[in-house]
Amino acid sequence: MHYKCTYHPIIIIFVAVFIRNVITKAYVTRQNVLLIFIDDLRHLVDENVPLPNLSNMASSGVIFKQAYAQQALCAPSRNSMLTGRRPDSIRLYDFYSYWRDTIGNYTTIPQFFKENDYDTYSVGKIFHPGQSSNFTDDYPYSWSQYPYHPPTEKYKDAPVCKDKVTKKWQSNLVCPVTVMKQPGKSLPDLQSLDYAVNLLKTRNSSKPYLLAVGFYKPHIPLKFPKQYLEKIPIDKVKPPKMAFMPKQMPIVSWHPWTDVRQRDDIKRLNISFPMGLMPQEWTLKIRQSYYAAAMYVDDLIGVLMQYVDLRKTVVVLTSDHGWSLGENGLWAKYSNFEVALRVPLIISAPGLPHNKVNVPVELIDLFPTLVELSGIQKDIPECTHQDKSILCFEGKSLVPLMKATQNICGEIFAISQYPRPRVCPQKNSDKPRLKDITIMGYSIRTKRYRYTEWVGFNNTSFIINWNILHGIELYDHTMDPEESNNLVSTKYNNIKRYLSKLLRSRVDPQYLNSTKQI
Repeated sequence: MHYKCTYHPIIIIFVAVFIRNVITKAYVTRQNVLLIFIDDLRHLVDENVPLPNLSNMASSGVIFKQAYAQQALCAPSRNSMLTGRRPDSIRLYDFYSYWRDTIGNYTTIPQFFKENDYDTYSVGKIFHPGQSSNFTDDYPYSWSQYPYHPPTEKYKDAPVCKDKVTKKWQSNLVCPVTVMKQPGKSLPDLQSLDYAVNLLKTRNSSKPYLLAVGFYKPHIPLKFPKQYLEKIPIDKVKPPKMAFMPKQMPIVSWHPWTDVRQRDDIKRLNISFPMGLMPQEWTLKIRQSYYAAAMYVDDLIGVLMQYVDLRKTVVVLTSDHGWSLGENGLWAKYSNFEVALRVPLIISAPGLPHNKVNVPVELIDLFPTLVELSGIQKDIPECTHQDKSILCFEGKSLVPLMKATQNICGEIFAISQYPRPRVCPQKNSDKPRLKDITIMGYSIRTKRYRYTEWVGFNNTSFIINWNILHGIELYDHTMDPEESNNLVSTKYNNIKRYLSKLLRSRVDPQYLNSTKQI
């Protein structure tokens, strides 16, 4: 016997309401995402610099004590972080190629969220502007509306620092200013903050959002409101323990910090190129100004966070890389040293308890972490070697570490790299173009050690030649946190062999098939 089914109108209405509620609930459970990127900010937690707003975020979220960039240069690091791929995968080591045109149409973090019905916004410096982001900050792929850049950004290298001796306006490295006397009567980070706050206050949408806010300081020039110098008296500023090049440091590791030397105030010091050292007076002055610029940005972050609903927002605060402040005689980034690669990383999310993570993690881990924390249910595979997939992960989700819900087995490490044109430092050693790269320095950081190999590199085939070895470095952080004592020729031979094999096998899976090993 067959039965004919009929449905009462009330039942239809009930089903429709139920479906609507399910959809609404799906939106509610999806968290907003706030990304805060601070340009060139090294890990300052252990340097006694008062950053109360970062400290407040760390006290209520998860702070990662050992987070590392994949390359200590803005464009490669940002593109790596935002695509979740290593520099070798996006084949960007300078500022002059766009991954969608040259290697693959890889999905970015904001693009993923946009494609999953988020409104996505970029404010300030997120992608590095220029050719590496197609001169559009990857719009419209990544963003729902055209990215905002503050109008005063165009004055970032302008001669607006009045020299005390010559009374002339100069393009100085150290440049505390009176804001109202600046062109546009403002500074880029102040304008970015105003734009972001206004967006949060006036936004009217039922969709969740991903908002990325990029602050420019403490990137050089060290231009900030002059009152911040009073908060960090110079007699409280300590010099680096090792302010010159250590004897055991391979020459290929040295970089001549050309962009620092070319600033008008530093140029007057007539420091010999490429191995000359910064005078101690200026070492302290630069360190003071760097700390002051970081404190300025910390205050801006405090204002921004007043407009964020932490009950339904995942917040990530990090930097694209660190910055040397005279350690081993080096300044700026451009290296594989700890101070150039280690960055702050703080993550908070609704329901996530405060925690400290004391093992190495990588910035490419942010993509899978954000997907998991946001509530978006997606089964995304890990990338295989030279994977051309539009969406896969080279990093790993940090959620298990953040929740401490499971024991982590095996060695945990972070891998970074930096290119060089030649062994001896020259004018383009800091930022070599792809066509000039002949050496790649690969570095692995475990909880205790940093191990680095500088090897041959083909800039057209992208093949690594492990047989051409220009330098090796091994540092034991239990007794040498500033990496000034290279242990490569001592009793650590077993550690060196182990880390060399681990590094090579992770950077180049084909290495295990080769016959030549250290």
